Amino acid sequence: MRIAIVFNHPYEGSYCNAILKAVTKGLQKANHEIDLIHLDRDGFNPVMTAADLKAFKDRKPIDPKVIEYKQRLDEADHLLFIFPIWWELMPAMTKGFIDKVIFPGVAYDYTPSGNGMIPLFKNVKSVTVITTMNTPGILYRILFGNAIKKAVITGTFWKMGYKNRKWINLSMVKMASDKKRIKWLTSLENKFAKMK
Repeated sequence: MRIAIVFNHPYEGSYCNAILKAVTKGLQKANHEIDLIHLDRDGFNPVMTAADLKAFKDRKPIDPKVIEYKQRLDEADHLLFIFPIWWELMPAMTKGFIDKVIFPGVAYDYTPSGNGMIPLFKNVKSVTVITTMNTPGILYRILFGNAIKKAVITGTFWKMGYKNRKWINLSMVKMASDKKRIKWLTSLENKFAKMK
């Protein structure tokens, strides 16, 4: 299976980078093909310009990176996002990726009635999102309204028609012991080593 990983964290020493390594190791054990879209290393521009909005209307992207990413995602069987939650939301590059790549004519089209969406990444069967945050999970759900679930899992991929969606969130990461962090990484490696 071909797994496209969309990764966003600028700091090499981050826990998100440790997660990326653990997930990659697990996927390699299962002999999956990995296509890493590293938004930070790619210098992806998340800003939606006036020209990009005209392209949105015309359903023809103009950003060379968006065109490249579309070609790569057309080949993917599974889409995996890894990013931190900062101030209850995703970083700007991840948001920009969703704005500019999850785009009409690239990732989806509208049904003839205009009331629904049809996914255009025909090989993608499932989407997984892995996030880290320092907020306690219960506070994130109750007090802050579960913004990632609403915006990404439901508001983007459910709306597009992907039935197999999963969100793995690691909360209170900064406060976690080294033992717990290692346990999380081992669990993720094992989980993706069993992925079929």
